[in-house]
Formats: sequence, structure tokens, C-alpha cells
Amino acid sequence: MINQELRPPFPPFTAETAAQKVRAAEDGWNNKDPQRVALAYTVDSQWRNRAEFLTGREQIITFLSKKWAKEHKYRLIKELWAYEGNRIAVRFAYEWHNDSDAWFRSYGNENWEFDQNGLMQRRYASINDLPIEETERKFHWPLGRRPDDHPGLSDLGL
Repeated sequence: MINQELRPPFPPFTAETAAQKVRAAEDGWNNKDPQRVALAYTVDSQWRNRAEFLTGREQIITFLSKKWAKEHKYRLIKELWAYEGNRIAVRFAYEWHNDSDAWFRSYGNENWEFDQNGLMQRRYASINDLPIEETERKFHWPLGRRPDDHPGLSDLGL
């Protein structure tokens, strides 16, 4: 069965198209819609997120629904680290608070692999959570897409 879904840009990536892919992923995750986010992945996509292993869109939707139910005021910045062929490496940070109003900045790295249609078929994420005070937050845009003029990770010294 051939996957007819298309999600440009397509591999092999250039610096420009890899950066576009990273920003599209950031935008999707900042909108916090698990159904929509899952459409960027193949139907049988394989994930490792911290110590969890997922396969397929339904598991991705369930995972993201649980994640965003407990990570309040979630704001994410992703930055391209490297690319080659159909693979992209990303570093990221996101800020959020839990039900007890304890704030965190979560730092991580992701390795992505895409199919020929531009859908992510593998995602491996390593993430660490740093407790922060609310006054230490650096991500201060309205919930949703990060504005184009908001600093990125390197600009923020992260």
C-alpha cells in the first residue's frame, strides 16, 4: 500500500527546507491539537519519547492528549541542529507548569527520519526537565504559534 499523503517539503533536505520542516513541527506542537499534529507522521510512525515507545498515529494522539492535559501554558521553540538526506536533528526547549503551578523548562534533542512524502516515520526524543521559577521564564508570547520576531533558542542563550 502506497501512502498518498504529502507533507512538503520533501527529502532530501537542504538547509532551507530542513529549517522549514523544523518550524512547521514547532508550529504544530504549539497549537496543541493532537489529531492535527499526528497527521505529520506516518500511520505506522515509530517514536521513543523519553522512556516511552509508541507506534502509529493513534498512540501518538493518546500520548499528546495526556501530555498537554498536564503541561499547562506550554510554549515550545525548536531549532535545526543538523540534516542529511531524509534525516533532521533538532534541539528544543519548552516551558510549562503543572497542576501545582510549578514551572519547568524542558530541554531536549530529537532525531527525525522522513519518508519520501515528507511524513515523519521515526522520532527519537531525549528530554530533561529543569524546575524554574515563573520569573525565569523566557517564552512570553500568546499561546499558539511563536511570533516570527520572538527570539529563538540561540538568541535566548539556551
